[in-house]
Amino acid sequence: MTDIRIKYFTDKIEKLRYIDGKSDWIDLRAAEEVEMKAGDFKLIPLGIAMELPAGYEAHVVPRSSTFKNYGIIQTNSVGVIDETYCGNNDEWKMPAYALRDTVIHVNDRICQFRIMEHQPTIKFVETDILANENRGGHGSTGKQ
Repeated sequence: MTDIRIKYFTDKIEKLRYIDGKSDWIDLRAAEEVEMKAGDFKLIPLGIAMELPAGYEAHVVPRSSTFKNYGIIQTNSVGVIDETYCGNNDEWKMPAYALRDTVIHVNDRICQFRIMEHQPTIKFVETDILANENRGGHGSTGKQ
């Protein structure tokens, strides 16, 4: 197990934890009350900062129910927080765009993260032919 130093910016959100052993993703919560009108953009504070270990990064994504419950999408689809974003005031935030009027309350679970090891260094080797069977192009695996 790796220890990660974490700073909480508020005591109004629950401490980070795994959810009942169901997943290795960890929920993140809104650290302040946020009211958004359709078309608004907001960086929603998540109330934490961390010192990730060297060679690791956090991937932050919306929860599966975030759009249904709040009508917001995460504008960068997947947020990547690397280990250099570790200063005392480097609070994690979710960049959100509202597609309908919404209110997000303090402590609402709006996104989730997991910590990943950096991709290993790779070398690209150029070729004129890839000797594999073609799959049929983008979206060719069907609906069922």
